[in-house]
Amino acid sequence: MIVSPRRLLVLFPLFCIGLLIPASPASAAVAHTVQPGETLWSIAAANNLTTRTVAVYNGLSEDAQVVLGSTVMMPTTVEGYAALQNAGLVPADPAAAAPAAAPVAAAPTTSAAAPAPQGAYTVRAGDTLSALAAQTGTSVDAMAAMNGLDPAGLLLEGTVIKLPGGAPAPAHASAPAPATTVVADAAPEPTPQQVSAVDVQNVAAAHGVSPSLAAAIAWQESGFNNNMVSSANARGVMQVMPGTWDYVQENLAGGQALDPNSATDNVHAGVMYLKRLLTDAGGDENAAIAGYYQGLASVRERGLYDDTQQYVANVQALRSRFGG
Repeated sequence: MIVSPRRLLVLFPLFCIGLLIPASPASAAVAHTVQPGETLWSIAAANNLTTRTVAVYNGLSEDAQVVLGSTVMMPTTVEGYAALQNAGLVPADPAAAAPAAAPVAAAPTTSAAAPAPQGAYTVRAGDTLSALAAQTGTSVDAMAAMNGLDPAGLLLEGTVIKLPGGAPAPAHASAPAPATTVVADAAPEPTPQQVSAVDVQNVAAAHGVSPSLAAAIAWQESGFNNNMVSSANARGVMQVMPGTWDYVQENLAGGQALDPNSATDNVHAGVMYLKRLLTDAGGDENAAIAGYYQGLASVRERGLYDDTQQYVANVQALRSRFGG
């Protein structure tokens, strides 16, 4: 059964923000206990920070091996940037950074941290796709399509998936999450590539989208890191869901074959979808930003969730770092 993109638009927010640190007071680092299988890179990526930022803040080298059970401090973006400044790795004035380099943005004045992903879930023992669909009020086909899964296949323990925003917690949600996560083999693929603000801005300009808006969203979502996979199965620089990738390819790409392994094409996909949101929102940028995080249909039907309001504020605050 082929699920129409419009059905997916209603059931799921099409993009999710990458997993960030929990909201905390400004200038308040959060302690993270190293879990099995984690690396300095994976810990930094999960908190939407660069490996260099976490390493410098903790007095480590970027290739340091973290020890199971040890504590690594997760700084706010303000603290992380200050640590990089003290180490002489970034200029004292962020605006003086070379335009081609991926900037390390200071925390938005409206919030010290961004909200966690909506609908993020890691599959536990005993979960099946059909049971999760029934428990969250959606169809097996829609859930499979959005997450790049085979609706008739086995659902592996540890798989990170996106559930409908606002749905009840699954029956096994209270069980401990598996230590090792699994990413479904679906487009777009997370790849070890980094883009710069200028790269994102150039793609945005080519599609007629505000370069500063696209760059702010890309930074908020992944820190320009194409290897990012959120706890809600969003992937790459623009944190594109597998179902959204298919929707963009089939409906918005105009015959252009997007490469699922390309960081640049991940940006193209995200920007094309952002442009559609702007059109559907009648040019209302705040509504489009909210739709990027929560889903435009959900915004219209339910209004902005508190974390969506925070996300919009963060993105708008970040725009000054990328040209206004």
